Amino acid sequence: MSEENREQELATLAADLKKAADETKKVAEQTNTEIKNLGKVNEETKAKADEALAKQNDLAARMAEIEQKMARDPGDDDRKSKSIGEQVAESEELKEFAAKGARGNLRLQVKDITSAASSAGELIQEQRLPGVMMLPQYPRRIRSLLNVGRTTTNMIEYVKELGFTNSAAVVSEGVEKPESEITFETDTAPIRTIAHWIHVARQAMDDAPQIAGIIDGRLRFGLDAAEEEEILNGDGTGQHVEGLITQATDYSAPITISGATTIDTLRLAMLQASLALFPANGIVIHPTEWARIELTKTSDGAYLFANPQGVAGPTLWGLPVVATQAMSGDDFLVGAFNMAATIWDRMDTEVLISSEDRDNFVKNMLTVRAEKRLGLAVYRPEALIYGDFGTVSG
Repeated sequence: MSEENREQELATLAADLKKAADETKKVAEQTNTEIKNLGKVNEETKAKADEALAKQNDLAARMAEIEQKMARDPGDDDRKSKSIGEQVAESEELKEFAAKGARGNLRLQVKDITSAASSAGELIQEQRLPGVMMLPQYPRRIRSLLNVGRTTTNMIEYVKELGFTNSAAVVSEGVEKPESEITFETDTAPIRTIAHWIHVARQAMDDAPQIAGIIDGRLRFGLDAAEEEEILNGDGTGQHVEGLITQATDYSAPITISGATTIDTLRLAMLQASLALFPANGIVIHPTEWARIELTKTSDGAYLFANPQGVAGPTLWGLPVVATQAMSGDDFLVGAFNMAATIWDRMDTEVLISSEDRDNFVKNMLTVRAEKRLGLAVYRPEALIYGDFGTVSG
């Protein structure tokens, strides 16, 4: 195939890939809506999601293959039989450089020594792995339970509600009316930065277009995991976010249940939130605890809460379950997250690549940095119930 034809095909694939990505995003939004409204995803939507993702991956792999072919120098086969020194000595660039008095800088592109004939290069066969390496998928996140807003400042000042006593009652005419009580305090939520970076060889980025996408995805994945940890467990010291757990209300069973199990405890925590007039909209536990609940069986061996062939998202007592490793193994958090707190995004995830970092230039390295900025405002601590399964039997 000629270079022109390859460029045309690449342009067509790029357009198709954009359409496929848009379709994937559309199906993902539909999936989130169904989970939020119905607690599960129907089979038709699941099939569409699988088809859209498969198509996007196939197009990406085809584009990468064409880009690699276009980047390959037709003279590679001839140079494989020559050493690095021979390639440099016989290069036209070096001859022209010498003819001009050898002044200034010269940049030569030669094969790595491990690919040269003098380094057993002819015995090494290229291996191409099909498709694109898939990144780990983060499960439903705590962010999905909370309100999310945007800010253009570095500090959120807000009013926190500490308690409400309702004394409203019928009264006789001329009699003093009862006084209710509500307590507020002003609080602040500073915007914090979550960031990390890696070093990568420039050759890797130039020679394997897929690497750039994988690195981008990995860095974003890392930020999301760190965000989850901060939102749940941040203690507010230094540059940490003051998280939900540090501000939540301690669990105290409103009623006594003999031989209460883990599942009973979560239901009682929901009751505690409801009695505080904040009906719960979610449950957060460790994946291990969620696995224990799903594996609960009846006396005849039937699963009580789970369907091994089902595709619905994790739910319990009608509420979505966020099973996250950011939660300690024996702990749980139940509450009206949408009424309790808001994540304030100052800057969405940003990934930047630079060669201007320390000795990157001489080492031919690139620095890839990812960061995001956000704050967390907890308005109603009573809406969040935090406890420990350690004292629960069963």
